[in-house]
Amino acid sequence: MSTPTEQATTWLSAFAAALDRADIGAAAALFAEDCYWRDLVAFTWNIKTCEGKAEIADMLQAVLAKVKPSGWKLAGEATEANGVTEAWFSFETAAARGLGHVRLKDGKAWTLLTTAQELKGFEEKKGKRRWLGTEHGVHPDRKTWAEQKAEEEAALGLTRQPYVLIVGGGQGGIALGARLKRLGVPTIIVEKNDRPGDSWRKRYKSLCLHDPVWYDHLPFLPFPDDWPVFSPKDKMGDWLEAYTKIMELNYWTKTECKHAAYDAAKRAWTVEVVRDGKPIDLRPKHLVLATGMSSVPVMPSYLGMQDFKGVQHHSSKHPGGEGWEGKKCIVIGSNNSAHDIAAALWEHGADVTMIQRSTTHVSRSESLMEVTTYPLWGEDALARGITCDKADLIAASIPYRLLAEFQKPLYAEIRRRDADFYDRLQKSGFMLDFGDDDSGLFMKYVRRGSGYYIDVGASELIIEGKIKLKPGVNVERIKEHSVLFSDGSELPADLIVYATGYASMNGWAAQLISKEVADKVGKCWGLGSNTRKDPGPWEGELRNMWKPTQQEGLWFHGGNLHQSRHYSQFLSLQLKARMEGVETPVYGLGKVHHTT
Repeated sequence: MSTPTEQATTWLSAFAAALDRADIGAAAALFAEDCYWRDLVAFTWNIKTCEGKAEIADMLQAVLAKVKPSGWKLAGEATEANGVTEAWFSFETAAARGLGHVRLKDGKAWTLLTTAQELKGFEEKKGKRRWLGTEHGVHPDRKTWAEQKAEEEAALGLTRQPYVLIVGGGQGGIALGARLKRLGVPTIIVEKNDRPGDSWRKRYKSLCLHDPVWYDHLPFLPFPDDWPVFSPKDKMGDWLEAYTKIMELNYWTKTECKHAAYDAAKRAWTVEVVRDGKPIDLRPKHLVLATGMSSVPVMPSYLGMQDFKGVQHHSSKHPGGEGWEGKKCIVIGSNNSAHDIAAALWEHGADVTMIQRSTTHVSRSESLMEVTTYPLWGEDALARGITCDKADLIAASIPYRLLAEFQKPLYAEIRRRDADFYDRLQKSGFMLDFGDDDSGLFMKYVRRGSGYYIDVGASELIIEGKIKLKPGVNVERIKEHSVLFSDGSELPADLIVYATGYASMNGWAAQLISKEVADKVGKCWGLGSNTRKDPGPWEGELRNMWKPTQQEGLWFHGGNLHQSRHYSQFLSLQLKARMEGVETPVYGLGKVHHTT
């Protein structure tokens, strides 16, 4: 009987040979009936999953002649578990060097991942290619590093235009900016706040990362090994500020985008910004909206809101729990921010009630980390040789169509180990769910970006009645000093916090560019799973994220720190290739099914 490595070698050799002779039928025959090929830029210049042999064959028919794949080599030993053989491999295309992963069932490919890792001839200046840093010898009028840096910063955006303009200087914009800097792509990041990291500092005081440190590294510069598991918001803000300086990013603070328009003839944007009170027109070739999934607050419109005599605001404007001791506070919503804000208000002595309008998924932080995160991102994973980058690729190797099935047993285990917790939470009246198909938190996140809470303490406050709960009702009317609900009940209120979430990222495109362009691009985020708040048809990848859109030169970048780190690599390669004139024929450009 052959070993896993022999099985993988046999398959890879046959696959390489079929591609070499352009025998697409033979290549497709090497896949199982139920099969998936996920490509990150290497073959499609897109982020694209082909499902089934017919789609795989169609993709190869369209791209193979120009991609010219070669040099397929197994990387390390293959492994086998539960009848599935897994192997890593390297390869090359005409434009790039790549890394891939395959899962085999009965000798045929079940899942295949191909990723572009670097562009040939345009590699990062790292390792043996790093900059010398000085020019030895005696040179009149020599300019120091500081002088050269100052000249670049003074020129870029004024006498020299950026190739890429990134709107939004949070973790997403910063991660992408660092990638582009390493590739030598002239880039400006614009941020309306006074300092990098202010998007974290200015949120409510109790905010912290709910994901652990191993999951949250930025590109190139990991957190120190004594960094806390869960980063407090101000510490995270300081890290982002330090990162922009260390990575030498061209980061414009106190800069607000007013309008952007695309000139199809010039294939460039005109972007009107105001920097520290001074209007400036920028003309980048590419515009990246890195404003994040939390950039367009959804503020409900309830009858009587204008009559309210207390304080009311969206959760994005909430400063914290101070000053509300003994006051009647209502938090409308039941996801992460709602729980965090309600808990902080209770800690400061407020009488707080959470209004739960629909079901919410809850996972205790400890269980979520132990069951779903630490196997890939954590100290034990590192001890097994799973670095952050390798963990990212392992996660990426699971196509979205299969991901829910991979997730279900994990959340079944969480449900089993925390059965008493869930029982007590439901007895408190809390309306609990595990997703439309019991696939849990992460599928809710990629499908709709909402509908969950990672419990770090607020659930016990609800169970104990310290945070009061009003489930299954809607707001009927806001009155001068109270809120009237759909069941006829009424609660007094001094403060109303609307923890009602955020709209799709293309809502920001509508504000900055036009509704026509936003509709041309369509909805951002979601998979088309036909679950709640993720309407079909099935698309197989997150809509419009980190890949070409229907609007030439317009890109969207966002997500959590893991996604910002991982996918910034592939977005930066797409932008670098275009700057250098590398041919980038896009296969499978996403169709638009949902507008603003």
